[in-house]
Amino acid sequence: MSEWKSSRDPKGPMHAGILLLSNQKVVSADADNLPESPKRFSDGSRWKVEIPSVEGPAAMRVVIEEAAKHKLAFHRASQGSGIMMLTDPEIKEFLELGEKVKAEVCLFVGPRSSWDIGRATIGTSSATVHPSLRGADQLRFAVEDVLHGVKLGVKSVLVGDIGLLDVLGKAKRSGDLPGDLVLKTSVALPCNNPATAALYEDLGASTLNLTTDLSLAQISAIRSQVDLPVDVYVEAADDFGGAVRHYEVPDLVRVAAPIYLKFTVRNAPGLYPSGAHLQGAVEATARERVRRAAIGTGMLTRYGLS
Repeated sequence: MSEWKSSRDPKGPMHAGILLLSNQKVVSADADNLPESPKRFSDGSRWKVEIPSVEGPAAMRVVIEEAAKHKLAFHRASQGSGIMMLTDPEIKEFLELGEKVKAEVCLFVGPRSSWDIGRATIGTSSATVHPSLRGADQLRFAVEDVLHGVKLGVKSVLVGDIGLLDVLGKAKRSGDLPGDLVLKTSVALPCNNPATAALYEDLGASTLNLTTDLSLAQISAIRSQVDLPVDVYVEAADDFGGAVRHYEVPDLVRVAAPIYLKFTVRNAPGLYPSGAHLQGAVEATARERVRRAAIGTGMLTRYGLS
C-alpha cells in the first residue's frame, strides 16, 4: 500500500473536492486531526476484507466466483447460522474452500438466546438478533459446538456471549483448545468504547467486531486502547442500523488499522438459520456482498491508497 497523505496535501486523497470546497470557504473534513494508526496485521498490511453471512460451502463458492470476477482479494468469510446448522461434510468442504483461496473461515457458535424456548409468544415479526446464551445448558451446548467444530478443523469461531468468550479464552490458555484458535467477537456483542475493547481483549478475543454506528473519532479511541484487529461494517445490515460508509473507507483504514472491512447489504432478508429454503437469497446476497466490497475497497484505489 502506498504512503498515506493528509487530505490537506494538494496531492492527497480527494484533493479536487477539497479544493472546490476551499475555494468557496467551506470546511471540508471532520477527521483530519485524528491520529493515523501505526498498527498493522502480522503480515504488515493495514486492511483486509471480510465477507459476512457466507452460509455454507455453496455460498462460499459463489463468493469465490464473484471475487474472481471483480478481482477482489478477500481474507475472511464469516457465517452466522452457527456450527450446529451445518453437517460435518459441509463444514469440511467449507474449510477446504477457504484453504484453497487462503481465506479464514469463521463459523458462529450455534446456540443463542434468540432461538431458545420461550419465544413462541412474541412471534417471528419481532424476533431480534441476540447471540447471548440463556442458562447453563446453552453455555454447555455452545462449548460442545466449538469442540465439535475444532475437531473437524475449524480454526476461527464467532462468539456472541461474554461468558463464553471468557470460557474459551481460558480453554485456549489451559490447552483445552488450540492456542491459535481465533475468537472473533460478534457485532451483537457490543464493543463501543475503549474499556469494553480492553476487557474483551483480556478475556481472550482475537479480533473485535465494533458497533456499527461508531464515529471515526470513537473508532480511533478504541484503536489507541488495543492492538487487536477490529472488524468494521462499511455497509451494515438493516437490523444493525444499515449504515453505508463507502467514502469513509480511506479514513477507516487510516485511523483503525489493522482493520477488517466488512460488507453486507441493506434491504436483504434475514438468513439465520440458513438452509435450502433460503438458498436463493443466501447466494444472491453473497454475490452482492462481494460486489459491495469491490465498490468499497475501490475507494482506496481511486484515491491512491491501495
